[in-house]
Amino acid sequence: MAGKVYLIGAGPGDEGLITVKGLNIIKEADVILYDRLANPRLLDYAREDVELFYVGKKASNHYRTQDEINQLLVDQAQAGNVVARLKGGDPFIFGRGGEEAEVLLGEGIEFEIVPGITSPISVAAYAGIPLTHRDFNSSVGFVTGHEDPTKDESNLNWDQLANAMGTLVFLMGVGNLAKITKRLMEAGRNPETPVALIRWGTRPEQETLVGTLETIVTKVEENNFKPPAIIIVGEVINLREKLDWFETKALFSKRIVVTRPKKQATSFSKALARDGAKVIEAPAIKIAPPESYQELDQKLEQIGDYDWIIFTSINGVKYFINRLFELGLDVRALAGVKLCAIGPKTAAKLNDYGLQVDYIPDDYVIESILEGFVEEDLTGQKFLLPRADIARELLAEELENNGAKVDDVTTYQTIKGVGNQDLIAELEEDRVDMVTFTSSSTVHNFVEQLGDDYQDLLAEVEIACIGPITAQTVRDYELEVAVVADEYTVEGLLAAVKGYYSN
Repeated sequence: MAGKVYLIGAGPGDEGLITVKGLNIIKEADVILYDRLANPRLLDYAREDVELFYVGKKASNHYRTQDEINQLLVDQAQAGNVVARLKGGDPFIFGRGGEEAEVLLGEGIEFEIVPGITSPISVAAYAGIPLTHRDFNSSVGFVTGHEDPTKDESNLNWDQLANAMGTLVFLMGVGNLAKITKRLMEAGRNPETPVALIRWGTRPEQETLVGTLETIVTKVEENNFKPPAIIIVGEVINLREKLDWFETKALFSKRIVVTRPKKQATSFSKALARDGAKVIEAPAIKIAPPESYQELDQKLEQIGDYDWIIFTSINGVKYFINRLFELGLDVRALAGVKLCAIGPKTAAKLNDYGLQVDYIPDDYVIESILEGFVEEDLTGQKFLLPRADIARELLAEELENNGAKVDDVTTYQTIKGVGNQDLIAELEEDRVDMVTFTSSSTVHNFVEQLGDDYQDLLAEVEIACIGPITAQTVRDYELEVAVVADEYTVEGLLAAVKGYYSN
């Protein structure tokens, strides 16, 4: 039974610009063929068992020829697979999607076209350049810049092209820029007409170079400006100075490493990306169940005997409550037990299970928790601390010094994360601006992943920490800390990083 092929426009680069339909197909596909201009983060949404084929192309360097790509589409569909063909931008705007569709049609293979947000429109918008504006022009033309404008059989009428359209957008034309500008000026376009080149548009790596028809070639050479880029010609470029909203974001172009566990890094990574950062995920830790539930199970069976349960992390809440449910119990077993949460996020996770918190300290660290108890006589009171296997012992020790009976039980493990294989190369090439740490364990494991040269690798990198305990761990490795969040939460860390770069 033959499968089906979806020719999907993956958008210009920003993963958020994929269409809902395109994303849903990515999630369901058996096979994905993706090219150089499709954001690789879109592959994170695919099934774990998906088969991936990189079919990227760039000027003078084709990883696979178009004929090979066509045959691969046919073979995979005929094998009964649902195939997602991810193409940068829109498949029918200079994307050769029409050719691929014709091949599929000739083989009797079912296909669908899923339009994408094309780069001429989106990249211009991210550069603050409206392609049309009532004060400047009322027409726009999209032109392939890949065609050699000096060849005899050119399909372009340069005399009409130069003067009939208010704004011109050339795709894939950086290599022919000198010929394009020359032809436009020879056809009567004013040499002072503004020109903008936008490289890697809509991504944190976006670069914009502005000149005129007369000066832009020299500027490209002086700045070593390379493809991929689009070329815009027209008076609307003058609006960029006022409307540049993307490249002025607080974290624009900053390359920031996130060391949180992969599953927990998503929201933080997306928040950084929304403010313009290029996020490099390098999970230094992984959260896992304890080696044995025996001790925790014993405490859960006697849960009503405790006066207080102190939760020092969201993970502690999740693993504790999930195990409670697995034992056939529910939150009614906690009736009469007071609950303490180290911060509002941990308290919110308890609220998700219908549990109200009795005490949240002013500062979200162990020392602040103790301030709420040390002045009381805790003699005879029983405390349960469901925590990580590597949790600090200070809390249990101080409570016991005040007369309390404390059961400190491992509820989950913090183990080494998978890291990022490319990170050391990025650091060696000075392509990292900042590393963020959200716990002491992320610091320990990250340093171990870097090896003996960690100080040299991080010498020119700013370090941001979620709070003073994590910051002190960084300093113990003789590294400098640039940012410490005032509020010891991920949101507080984000605000601190933005504030650092804004200042």
